[in-house]
Amino acid sequence: MSKRNSLIRIAVILFGILSMQAALTARAQDKVTLLSNWYAQAEHGGFYQALAKGIYKKYGLDVTIKMGGPQVNNMQILVAGQADFSMGYDFAVLKGVEQGLPLVTVGTSFQSDLQGMMTHADVTSLAVLKNKIILVAGSGQSSWWPWLKAKYGYTDAQSKAYTFNLQPFFADPNIVQQAYPSSELYQAEKAGTKAKFFLFAQDGYPPYGTTIVTLQKTVAGKPDLVKRFVKATAEGWKSYLDDPAPANVLIKQDNKEMSDEQLAYAVKKMKELQVVTGGDAAKQGIGIMTDERWKTTYDTMVATGLLKADVDYHKAYTTQFVKDMHVMP
Repeated sequence: MSKRNSLIRIAVILFGILSMQAALTARAQDKVTLLSNWYAQAEHGGFYQALAKGIYKKYGLDVTIKMGGPQVNNMQILVAGQADFSMGYDFAVLKGVEQGLPLVTVGTSFQSDLQGMMTHADVTSLAVLKNKIILVAGSGQSSWWPWLKAKYGYTDAQSKAYTFNLQPFFADPNIVQQAYPSSELYQAEKAGTKAKFFLFAQDGYPPYGTTIVTLQKTVAGKPDLVKRFVKATAEGWKSYLDDPAPANVLIKQDNKEMSDEQLAYAVKKMKELQVVTGGDAAKQGIGIMTDERWKTTYDTMVATGLLKADVDYHKAYTTQFVKDMHVMP
């Protein structure tokens, strides 16, 4: 009887411990809303993978991903408190800081922006476009176009509006246009047009791509939450490149227009360009950012007239969450 009572007491104690652990785990699930920067796609794969594989949950996060789009002002929504994090872009955050917005970048997905130029097969480099018509969208006019003009001496007279319709490119061999490797280049190949793609970053364009942006008050008041979210996302990217299938299910649920073929093409291009695992990430880990790169981006914006020189660019980012993270490719 004594032995039986002892076993019962042990069982009760163990049950109590497990109940407490379960309660603590439940309480630890911080609700987090992430706003994406476009319709769901492979370029968001690390975030969706962290959700699909339970990586966010492992770090005590209950994450909801809200899909962005062309009519969504991410920075405005973030500042209004309707999201905790947003996928961002260095130029936009630096301009926001110039305007007094309390934005801060806490990590990155890509070591380089995926923006580039799609040309016909006869073009050998970005340096030989002086006799070409260059199609540029409005967003490009306030980001990479001033950099490209300054670097290679191109003129605004060469620039025509890009309307996200590839027919002008198909019809005129003298036209080159802005592109993403997983979008316009994919469409060109599907149409049977031989095209080349030149990633701006390979010619020195400095910003990071698909960054993680939050508010300065979040960094100050919830640093542990920020740390967990950034770490989980980096692990999500590593997992996605190994096996994108779990995330792709969620991506297609959010974006009904996305196909398995395009997702596979995009993952292939991200691997080829090493945008997640290359550069500083190869030695310091996925998601890494450096002071040197941010200084180069600031200098580029100031030199091209996109940013006032007196802006304190240090407010636009912090490396505190990524410098010791070491999620190695």
